[in-house]
Parts: sequence; C-alpha cells; structure tokens
Amino acid sequence: MNTSQNPAEAGQRKRIEAALADYPDISKDRLAALITWFHQEASALDVAMLASNEALADRYRQFRADHIDPVTGGEVMRVLILLSLVSAIILFIVWRAT
Repeated sequence: MNTSQNPAEAGQRKRIEAALADYPDISKDRLAALITWFHQEASALDVAMLASNEALADRYRQFRADHIDPVTGGEVMRVLILLSLVSAIILFIVWRAT
C-alpha cells in the first residue's frame, strides 16, 4: 500500500493543523475553510492523522464538538420526513390488507 502523499495534500493538512492549533481564536474565513475541508475534502486518513496528533487533541475535540458532530436541524428534518414516509407506507399496507 502506498502511503506517500503529494506535496499539495501535505501542505493543505499543515494549514489545517495550524488552524486547529489556533482554534477557537481563528477568523471566520479560516473557520469556514476548516469546516469545508472536514466535510468535503478530508480523507479518513487525514482525519485519523489529526485525531492522533496529541499536540492538537484538545482543540481537535473542541472543534469537532462545536462544528462537525452536532446534529443539525436539517438532519433532524430529513429523519422526520423519512419516518413519516415509512409510517405512511406501513399504514397504507395495513389499510389495504384489511
């Protein structure tokens, strides 16, 4: 397995590490870039490497708790819609069977 990384990816991870090291005292732009990176660009390896960095552990956990892990209103709404659809289908099947 090849674990080498291109210089652009290594540079990006260094910028992410620097932002996490300064968290929560970072600008809105850096925070937005950090959130975007976690949601759209980070690989499982990238996240694991950050999570295992003891120098960043406390700030990483705080950042995750503040911006990555919380359940959003949109996620709750999607779950409620899905549950409503499933319930409607089950009720329809029961109604048709009787």
